[in-house]
Amino acid sequence: MKSVIKVLFLLGFTTVFGQNLIKHKVAKGETVTKIAQKYSVTPSDIYKVNPDASKGVEENTILLIPNKSAVPTKKEVAENKPKLVLKKHEVKPKETLYGISTEYGITIQELEKANVEALKDGLKIGLVLNIPVKLNSGKQEVKNNNALTQKAILHTVEPKETKYGIAKQYGITVEELEKKNPEIKDGLKIGFQLLIKGERPKQQVSLPIVVKEEPKIQNPTSVVDKVLGTDEYIVKPKETLYSLAAQFGVSQEKLIELNPELKEGLKEGMTIKVPSNDKPTVIVTPNRQNTDLTKTIKKGGNKKLAMLLPFNIEKLDNDTVNSTKSRLKKDKFLNMTLDFYSGALMAIDSAKTLGIDVDIAIYDSNESKSNSDVADLIQSKNLKAMNAVIGPFYQNNAEKAASLLGEVPVISPLSKDYDKKFPNLIQATPTNDDVRLAMFDFMREKGGNMIAVVDPKKGSSKQYISENHKDVLFATVSDAGSLDVVSLKALLVKDKMNYVILETEKTNLILSTTSALLSSLKEYQINLVILGENSALDYEEIQMDRLTKLNMHYPSMFRINDSDAATDFESAYRKKNKVLPNQFATRGFDVTFDVLMRLSQEKTLSETINETATEQVESKFNYAQNPEGGYINKGIYILFYDTDLTVKQAN
Repeated sequence: MKSVIKVLFLLGFTTVFGQNLIKHKVAKGETVTKIAQKYSVTPSDIYKVNPDASKGVEENTILLIPNKSAVPTKKEVAENKPKLVLKKHEVKPKETLYGISTEYGITIQELEKANVEALKDGLKIGLVLNIPVKLNSGKQEVKNNNALTQKAILHTVEPKETKYGIAKQYGITVEELEKKNPEIKDGLKIGFQLLIKGERPKQQVSLPIVVKEEPKIQNPTSVVDKVLGTDEYIVKPKETLYSLAAQFGVSQEKLIELNPELKEGLKEGMTIKVPSNDKPTVIVTPNRQNTDLTKTIKKGGNKKLAMLLPFNIEKLDNDTVNSTKSRLKKDKFLNMTLDFYSGALMAIDSAKTLGIDVDIAIYDSNESKSNSDVADLIQSKNLKAMNAVIGPFYQNNAEKAASLLGEVPVISPLSKDYDKKFPNLIQATPTNDDVRLAMFDFMREKGGNMIAVVDPKKGSSKQYISENHKDVLFATVSDAGSLDVVSLKALLVKDKMNYVILETEKTNLILSTTSALLSSLKEYQINLVILGENSALDYEEIQMDRLTKLNMHYPSMFRINDSDAATDFESAYRKKNKVLPNQFATRGFDVTFDVLMRLSQEKTLSETINETATEQVESKFNYAQNPEGGYINKGIYILFYDTDLTVKQAN
């Protein structure tokens, strides 16, 4: 893997090495052999705690080096092998495997080994676990980790670190971190030495701060918990506080009340409390055939369309440091806007050629994530007289436009977020959840046997599949990311297509999974599946023929279009702009042309949104009505790698 820094923690070796590990930052030109000689260990010792190092190490990689003097001999380990008895533990809210194992003075590996079946679907509130508690040669039972003498693990806070980031690094929760270090509840400071595990040395003062004891008050979330009931939820990539609040039907303030750590920001992988009695609304994808609206254009009946695009001319004019040319080179957002605009102009020209009578006004929305000129434009340009408005780009600004424009349809052209619902707000871009769901719907429609191979570091992916797609089987993958090939092959069936979902960015796991599947092709029907973009598949180590032989399937907002119409669009765009259209230019054409076609029909735009699915150069527009308000585009393609090295659309 081509990462700059890899910090590898192998929990399975704690019974041998304990906390006696030394961190080593690889210097330029160093090899594992040289590093082993430096610390008087063997290369094999290093590979045991750093499996990826067997492929070589890069400069700045962080390796864990066993402290040889602290490693017990096999005889010592055998003589001191403790006896075990099983206790029961019921999982409470916010508890983690790390916290439970620490409470009883055992390792996470020992805990997982004693609860293989119970933990196959992950740790859940109310789950009863077996705890293998150690007895000291028949002496008194060790009740908790306070009876053990543990070496303290300390962490010095560095610039830009957060409580969540530090907690995630050590496999604990923010709550556990604050419990060990009550001084940080009001915030972190650079240079703080945080206690992660064990007991702080008595002579050491944790922080140069006098902590005043405050009277205890009732936890405000306890009242909310009693009224609503809560579940735990792992935050998925690109989710926002807005989208989660909308998904679970509560305000952002209520989510923060339930999860005070959200004040520091929402991060992927966080475990948060959500109301259990407000489940996400499932919006079914309408089953419609695509309609060519160019064949039913109604002549006459002048319509008005406004486009609010973020050119941010004022910002450009006020930039005294960079020239316009320099700004165009560096400003990706501006380039995206100009590309979208160039595609929209092509759509307007095409509509005029078809004889469509639409007046189009284009305005600079002058927007950022937090500000825009939307309110002023609506008032000064009388946008309420429009038949439709495309834009703004940022979701919060599109929602603001929808709220101010009342019954005028507002098309959000690019955003995948979906926070506040308005009856006139039309989301032209499918959400990430809908894209993934389309893949599962496809596999079920085909009557497939679904198997998932999930990297242990993709906990949110495993939770998503476990909770929402209970008919998916999981192959066994070790904590170190090694596939149990036997378990994978045991899940394959001969009487149907086996769809194997691969959720990892690790080259080793990709290679081992695809190798196992390729060797099984003579006996089974197999398709490899990914649920979204995966840059790891572009690495040189992953040969394309692996993916084509397994007909790798994936969901996409965009289709592969080799039709004459698509070729004509590409040629016309190139002739006009001297370059080929990129994704945003094509998107600008598709969204704008689709709206123009819907405005030119006998029925209203809202009626065609409700009834008609369309397909343009790259995009499909198949809208579903959200019961809470507005419309969401469910137009998603399932594509696959064919053996002729081309990408095709699955039927």
